[in-house]
Amino acid sequence: MLMKKRIILVIALVIIFAGIIYVNTFNLKEIKVSGCELSSSEDVISAVEAQSFANNTIMLYLANKFSPIDDIPFVEKIDIEFLSKNVISVTVYEKSMAGCIEYMDGYVYFDKDGVILEASSEMLEGIPCIKGLNYSQWEVGEKLPIDDESKFQSILSITQLIEKYELDIDGIKFTAENEIILIHEKITIELGEGEYLAIQMMNLGSILEGLEGQEGTLYMKDFNSENATASFSKK
Repeated sequence: MLMKKRIILVIALVIIFAGIIYVNTFNLKEIKVSGCELSSSEDVISAVEAQSFANNTIMLYLANKFSPIDDIPFVEKIDIEFLSKNVISVTVYEKSMAGCIEYMDGYVYFDKDGVILEASSEMLEGIPCIKGLNYSQWEVGEKLPIDDESKFQSILSITQLIEKYELDIDGIKFTAENEIILIHEKITIELGEGEYLAIQMMNLGSILEGLEGQEGTLYMKDFNSENATASFSKK
């Protein structure tokens, strides 16, 4: 009986030892990242490696299942898949940034609903930056801290229309008279107080195509469905 127990114990130890050896062959050697546009693939790789216990792909997969990586700048979530025992694929799903506002020496990014998503010292290419706003504090997950509700709605309308019509807008500015100015490369676009925003933004893309490479001011204050005219003054 004692001999039988010893044999069973030896077999169990052999199985455990073999299992450990096999698991150790799943050492992480390569991370392939896709989906990064606003975010950094280097940041993604660093975050994944930091969660890779003993540099093991199985441990990494389990760790991410129970405690998903969620602290990568500009990233909503990531999916991890095995390509082989030693190679994993990381698909990045980024936060949908609609614009940003300047704050001290950095930038605060928000989505199409005006909810703050991220703060960073980095100015992201392709995200319009809004100037001419007054606010004292902000919090991630909360709406933009703008007291003027009409200006807040104008910001949301502008950023949503920029996304809808795939416009290349570098900056948005509110003047002291509450008029709206857009910046496209070296062209300043004057839209007035925003009463014709929908029709202005719908036609802006085709107008800018005809001004490609030029520098100056595009006047669209009175551009509407009845008066579809705009004038351009070269600098």
